[in-house]
Amino acid sequence: MIGVDDRSIIGAVNAMSESVPQDPAAGEARSNAALDTVIVPRARDLGGFEVRRALPARERQMIGPFIFFDQMGPASLAAGEGMDVRPHPHIGLSTLTYLFAGEVLHRDSLGNEIVIRPGELNWMTAGRGIAHSERTPEGLRGTGSELFGIQSWVALSARDEERAPEFVHHDADELPVLSGEGIEVRVIAGTVLGATSPVETSSPMLYADVTLAPGAAFPLDAVFEERAVYVTRGQVAIAGDSFEAGRLLVFRPGDAVTIRSDAGCRLLALGGDPMDGRRYIWWNFVSSSRERIEQAKADWQAGRFDPVPNETEFIPLPGAQPKTVDYP
Repeated sequence: MIGVDDRSIIGAVNAMSESVPQDPAAGEARSNAALDTVIVPRARDLGGFEVRRALPARERQMIGPFIFFDQMGPASLAAGEGMDVRPHPHIGLSTLTYLFAGEVLHRDSLGNEIVIRPGELNWMTAGRGIAHSERTPEGLRGTGSELFGIQSWVALSARDEERAPEFVHHDADELPVLSGEGIEVRVIAGTVLGATSPVETSSPMLYADVTLAPGAAFPLDAVFEERAVYVTRGQVAIAGDSFEAGRLLVFRPGDAVTIRSDAGCRLLALGGDPMDGRRYIWWNFVSSSRERIEQAKADWQAGRFDPVPNETEFIPLPGAQPKTVDYP
């Protein structure tokens, strides 16, 4: 673990907290003035476990470069059961897989095969095209297992949309961890409270796994215009109002915000600069060009994506039309 001593995080938290006004009581005029939108994810049953999708949503399509945000589980998979996401394609984005419980076996068309575990990070950049699968490892299928995690997609900047595909895995001890004042922060991407992740991103962004002990508070700086937190466990209080787990809280730009928790919680903080133009999203494809998505559809249908080694199945192309994310 890349440790940062308690004095570092205490100093950073104290310095940021000084600029945050005292929270009003719930119902007062300033209560939740910093909140723009509260998104309740829609749930889907994938057979054995539930997925909750927070982005894209009717209320908000993107947060910075984040264009897709799925919660997997929590679920208990019985012996003989497992998650099986067959090979499928991507373009124009990076996928981020981050687990709280369980294991997932990743295979891709570059030949990578690796198991991801809690606290680790799989960062797959599709660029001009990649295919991958995600499955419960065979070793867990006989005994049963837990599954709980987040998969998010970040749209690539216009200059990187057609770059070569790439896959990077980071073990838990490669990601910086800050602790002190009842806070633990694992920096997944970007810089948080002075600690910087080793992940290279296509555009400026932040992504952090934050655990608060009872009574602790986390200051979310206004370094990015677009910011949100997703509550995965417990409850948070913002400006006197309480929000339970399974909520994506989107903030207005400009002001620093303090997230508090009386009973303790775990959340993901995310954000970034607005995208550099309109994005289209259809199925697993993201692009600034509708024509490019049509080409990707034709390529998958015709089998022109590279195959995923040790896989014989694939997900067929669905029959639908692209929709536009008008952004900005």
